[in-house]
Amino acid sequence: MPRPRSAPRSGDAVITNAELARIFNEIADMLEILGEVVYKAVAYRRVADAVERWPEDVAARYRSEDPPRIPGAGAALAAKLAELADTGRLEYHERLRAQVPVGLLDMLRIQGVGPRTVKLLHEELGIGSVEELRAAAESGALRGLKGLSARTEENILAGIARIEQRSTRLLVHEADALVAGLLAELREVRGVRRIEAAGSLRRRRATIGDLDLLAAVRDPAQLISRLDALPAVDRVLSAGTDKSSIVLRDGPQVDLMVCPPEAWGTHLVHFTGSADHNIALRGRALDRGLSLSEKGFKVVETGELLLAAEEAEVYERLDLPWIPPELREDDGEIQAAEADALPVLVTRAEIRGDTHVHSDWTDGVDTIETMARAARALGHEYMVLTDHSPSLGITRGLPPERVEAQREEIGRLNRELAPFRILHGTEMEIRADGSLDYPDELLARYDLVVASIHTGRGQPTEQLTRRAISAIENPHVDVLAHPTGRIVNRRDALALEWPRVFEAAARTGTLLEMNGSPRLDLDEHLARAAARAGARLVVASDAHRTEELAQLDYAVSMARRAWLTADQVANSRDASGLLALR
Repeated sequence: MPRPRSAPRSGDAVITNAELARIFNEIADMLEILGEVVYKAVAYRRVADAVERWPEDVAARYRSEDPPRIPGAGAALAAKLAELADTGRLEYHERLRAQVPVGLLDMLRIQGVGPRTVKLLHEELGIGSVEELRAAAESGALRGLKGLSARTEENILAGIARIEQRSTRLLVHEADALVAGLLAELREVRGVRRIEAAGSLRRRRATIGDLDLLAAVRDPAQLISRLDALPAVDRVLSAGTDKSSIVLRDGPQVDLMVCPPEAWGTHLVHFTGSADHNIALRGRALDRGLSLSEKGFKVVETGELLLAAEEAEVYERLDLPWIPPELREDDGEIQAAEADALPVLVTRAEIRGDTHVHSDWTDGVDTIETMARAARALGHEYMVLTDHSPSLGITRGLPPERVEAQREEIGRLNRELAPFRILHGTEMEIRADGSLDYPDELLARYDLVVASIHTGRGQPTEQLTRRAISAIENPHVDVLAHPTGRIVNRRDALALEWPRVFEAAARTGTLLEMNGSPRLDLDEHLARAAARAGARLVVASDAHRTEELAQLDYAVSMARRAWLTADQVANSRDASGLLALR
């Protein structure tokens, strides 16, 4: 019988799934730095990944009489999770921290610097912090170590610079969550006619600096007071009659602008568009004898102010159709609008299924049935189950005999859930030598084969490009998943020769994925180039639990920023139409 756990002690912070995962990942890092056998670190990382994706509060479950069965957590690791749940601390973790200087862990934040490299740098050169590593790289001291070169030094310096830049920007997923909470509070204020996010968040950029909100209200004093008094506010930078700027606790600056309802259109255009887009609009206004600002159009000759309550009125006065917010980057959208050549952008409603979904058969959290029912509840007609192949060890990929058992389970569920359909797929690793995990005869039995690169990322560009193209040219591979391998704010994109990759995808009909997880990969610039080269794309959530199915929305946002239409996105087709593209 599992023993009942105590509640957190008074004054102790409740430990979240994210914090549990962070501690286990940190233990794995320290074990590698200390030179422990690799499998021990892998075990901790596997549990960390499962805990981070677990749909319930893991610590709370451990404090109950019904602790969760976390994949990969045997008796020893489960006991460590229980200790963390009980006390908020882990004696083993603290013992390792005493052996590993904190500066070594900081160095792991640098792209391309792993635990083994940190161990080498510390043992051979005595480097114990990011600043010491920066100094060594700048002086050329690293290139004398085995496996390190002048190129390594350049990459390390670039990685340090990126870390410093990243710390000031939010992932769009995070920004959405913050703004949703703020808007829910502010919409309750009496007199607020309209309020929504503006700026780069409304344009759906991958990362966001400050958050911009715009509200249409006659008397803004009550609204501004409500914002400034919210519990999430750390400090008020300024509070005027038409604007308030605050800083959230552990969050970004938020600027709230207000306007009268009759000037909503010009305000929303002004506070949404990039600076360059707005400059182009103002120039176009001047050509028509008008001076455009957020307040409205001023007739240059008479000084008369012309208001616009809707965005469409602003563009109409400039002899343009309305331009979707995602395109307002001064990247040809005004010229396309002028020529009546703006694309009809793909919408979320046109996407009929999700082509990249995981279950608890490998590294997912929820069962196949749970994922399928959640996808159906979201209005999907189908989902492609893409559990991992074996060589990516941390994911507990499926050996061939498990593949057959999974196929039988999918058949059973399809009979129960019809007309919703689960397509049997796999996310198959493209190995370092370009070969694939499964033999052709097994791949031929899948409905959809998704191939991806997770390992061997340090290979030269030519070798990485050949790996990607070899998979694309395999007749059994249908999709190249998250092609650049980036994770926004955490891991940079692979430097493949993209014109060659796009040509191969267009030639073979292999689909390129736009992944809505925090990877946000392909980004809009590469996706637009791929479409111009004739390649077709798919949008996918890469969900590992039901809550992550909503990540499909972010993939669609990227597709819109890439100027894609529904015809260019393969899963705007039904399941039969998608399979017909194979």
